[in-house]
Amino acid sequence: MMKRLVIGILFTMVVMTGAVAQRFQISSPSGITKLRVENNEQLVYSFSYKGKGVIAPSSLGISFSRPSVSLHHFSIIKIDSITTDETWAPVWGEVKQIRNRYKELSLTLKSSQEILVKVIFRVFDDGLGFRYEFPEQSSLKHFVVSDELTQFKVTGDHKTFWIPGDYDSNEYPYNTTRLSKVDAIAASNAEPDIAVKSPIGPSAVQTPLMMKSQDGLYINIHEAALLNYPAMNLVLDKLSYTFTSQLVPDAVGNKAYLQTPAKTPWRTIIVSDKATEILSSKLILNLNEPTKLEDTSWIKPQKFVGMWWEMHVGKANWDLASKKHGANTENVKHYIDFASRFGFDGVLVEGWNQGWEDWFGNWKEDVFDFITPYPDYDLNYLSQYANEKGLRLIMHHETSGSVTNYERWMDKAFQFMNDHNITTVKTGYVGKIIPRGEHHDSQWMINHYNRVIQKAATYKIMVDAHEPVRPTGLHRTFPNYLASEAARGSEFNNAPALGITPEHTTILPFTRLMGGPMDFTPGLFHFKLNQFEPSRTTEVRTTLAKQLALFITMYSPLQMAADLPENYEKHLDAFQFIVDVPVDWDDTKIIEAEPGDYLTIARKQKNKNNWFVGAITDENERVLNLSFNFLDAGKKYHAVIYRDAENADWNTNPEAYVIEKKTITSKTKLKILLAKSGGCAISIVDSAH
Repeated sequence: MMKRLVIGILFTMVVMTGAVAQRFQISSPSGITKLRVENNEQLVYSFSYKGKGVIAPSSLGISFSRPSVSLHHFSIIKIDSITTDETWAPVWGEVKQIRNRYKELSLTLKSSQEILVKVIFRVFDDGLGFRYEFPEQSSLKHFVVSDELTQFKVTGDHKTFWIPGDYDSNEYPYNTTRLSKVDAIAASNAEPDIAVKSPIGPSAVQTPLMMKSQDGLYINIHEAALLNYPAMNLVLDKLSYTFTSQLVPDAVGNKAYLQTPAKTPWRTIIVSDKATEILSSKLILNLNEPTKLEDTSWIKPQKFVGMWWEMHVGKANWDLASKKHGANTENVKHYIDFASRFGFDGVLVEGWNQGWEDWFGNWKEDVFDFITPYPDYDLNYLSQYANEKGLRLIMHHETSGSVTNYERWMDKAFQFMNDHNITTVKTGYVGKIIPRGEHHDSQWMINHYNRVIQKAATYKIMVDAHEPVRPTGLHRTFPNYLASEAARGSEFNNAPALGITPEHTTILPFTRLMGGPMDFTPGLFHFKLNQFEPSRTTEVRTTLAKQLALFITMYSPLQMAADLPENYEKHLDAFQFIVDVPVDWDDTKIIEAEPGDYLTIARKQKNKNNWFVGAITDENERVLNLSFNFLDAGKKYHAVIYRDAENADWNTNPEAYVIEKKTITSKTKLKILLAKSGGCAISIVDSAH
């Protein structure tokens, strides 16, 4: 046996029967996590946290269809290691500065087919990132990936928060089961408002995947920097608790078309023995490249209202032929007046352009042209009127899945926005992708989403994407990518079946939001959704106070107050929190958290000494014991508390709330009752300002 230390790496060679096993061990900067890698022809890694197993020995590899090779037997020809400790400032975000601190192990491998592959591991105190790289080489130029053979073998039958594996949809309700009870087909069949079943199989799940082990570890598996590659699902072997990566195929079954030099996204594992630290992790952002935009001064977080929810509740419709066309000049002017009155930044308008009469499910190439308004919508007048009122319209581009058509129109559409002083676009991808028959999460579509973001940046336009792939931290590289949907958002409160369950918003921060901000559209104030169609039985399963708290707990730099102006007019005292709450922050404190149960977060306003707190719970009533020790010592603050009334209940009395004003300090402690599916929101203003 021979040992040597290579810049913090323990390297061992063990002579075994007819073979030499090479073993490597590297710890995170503070020694909290530890990576072990072994190469005995098959490359295997394992990972631990504070001595507890997170990932048991799991194999790595990748296979190609062109050339037809499977890369899983390697010899190691080079070993490199670096240590990085740097701090960077995001253009916008939850915190003012982010520390990026890790140790890196880089292994250059040669396969039995003489193909060179590098596997890069970055070991952080809160997790692990790794990816494959293919350097320029004479033996490999153009290649087609058929499968990625990456495994994640976890150490037991963990409690898991999951949605079915899918190539096109991530708008499922979350299931909470042990790994041994994962059944993606049964789960999708049980939810009639989601027609798509998992095309992968009954044991397939999507990332970000959240788990909790029996020995108290919180584990999240996802990916970072998804560029020029398909999204990753996970297929579970329930006997061994081993996940294997499953890449989304293209229209003919291939996974990725690459040429050297090339690299895959990072595979990420975030781990802690505290749920709060999972939500505080910046590992995924740190694995993305710094911004590629030279000028970011035009990128502005924003809060807006939308001519949107009234279509979902039956007051209006998107198309002109329905005789209830919502995007008409007078109606949108009303929204502009409301937004201006309360200091909002913009007004989203859906259904403004011609084509909505025949847009869904017809596989048409050119339904929308993105520059032709309906005749009852005076865009020239409204954009000017909005600007005079100190705000902007927000453009909506529904592609109806006709992506090549949208790409042909992008330059004209974005120039049209520039001409009307519109700086933010909400894109949509409802339906099957045409004309190629691609999946929403395939390599081709990943490249499309990124082309839109980059093209928009050349016109100084910010993007909010709906029905896209789940995000992977690319908003660091392209900060004009403000937010996306990519999960079951608030619009599903109007779904005929489960809709948004009370626990849903306590799970999303641990799953979907791990990769980036979500345009969830909180702020509903009217809960029985039969306001305009009496036969409707759908309802919003939260209290009003919880809807306020979601502006804090569901992070986004792009927040829409989702309800109708007339519903806000009935509760202007509670609406004041939405008026006051910022959307950009200097600091964030995760005060308490448990996925599926509860969450309390405090955020400090950008460039001010004001704080805002949001606390939510699931279907269970609970008492929030809140300490304000995150405030500056010795200072007094004015706090306005928006909480559930004593008799509040999401089912029987959701609009019951109490507003209290208190003077508080860092030593103040409060007990606050959270109703069933309830919440609490607090604005805290430094009394010295």
